[in-house]
Amino acid sequence: MKIVLSETPQELGSRAAGFTAQKLNQAIAKKGSARLLMSTGASQFETIAALVKEQVDWSRVEVFHLDEYIGLPVTHPASFRKYIRERFEDLAHPKKVHYVETEGDVKANIAALTEQLRSAPIDAALIGIGENAHIAFNDPPADFNTTDAYIIVNLDERCRAQQCGEGWFATPDDVPAQAVSMSVYQIMQSDCIISCVPHAVKAQAIKATLENGLTPTVPATMLKEHADFTLFVDRASASSVNIGQYL
Repeated sequence: MKIVLSETPQELGSRAAGFTAQKLNQAIAKKGSARLLMSTGASQFETIAALVKEQVDWSRVEVFHLDEYIGLPVTHPASFRKYIRERFEDLAHPKKVHYVETEGDVKANIAALTEQLRSAPIDAALIGIGENAHIAFNDPPADFNTTDAYIIVNLDERCRAQQCGEGWFATPDDVPAQAVSMSVYQIMQSDCIISCVPHAVKAQAIKATLENGLTPTVPATMLKEHADFTLFVDRASASSVNIGQYL
């Protein structure tokens, strides 16, 4: 694990975007194409805004996203498909974005997406860490055992409260109870994992991730098991730990 400390979310986003672009460009140079996993949510604003400005041949990049609510139309402001389309796809114009589709036959959609995902390695994965230390929508206690690529999960109370705190929904009751999420196992199959975790609301999640050993009650602890994991934090998100001992 490598930790990169920035002073502000904007600095974090810029540095993480540059690092991600480097990984993608290395893959393109080596094999002519690259594949990226992309997180969403308020913590990813600065990184994605910087990433679309990086010098990457996006026509050679395929993108997969991590999760989506069940029962929420793509037109809803909280839809992660809408988020990626407006904040990334419409600006960078990648070769292809493979969305988690949650309308229609969800199990059939998962099967088709799994086939696309597993057809080639993921070169870089942008994996956020939630306020409850979830990764994707794998809330604690996360399933560390399934080898399915995408699973249907129930969202816990803290996760739903976070979605309201970020302004996506008015009340926790408005947040869908279930979502389709990439599994922890599948996230860990990525060649490189990059976690961008700014803001003070993530301080306790960073503390739990760094100070605990591997445990499904702190799902993000699994990321520390990856051979190529870089965690980007800012002063606010690192404020509950002695970050110097990890640098």
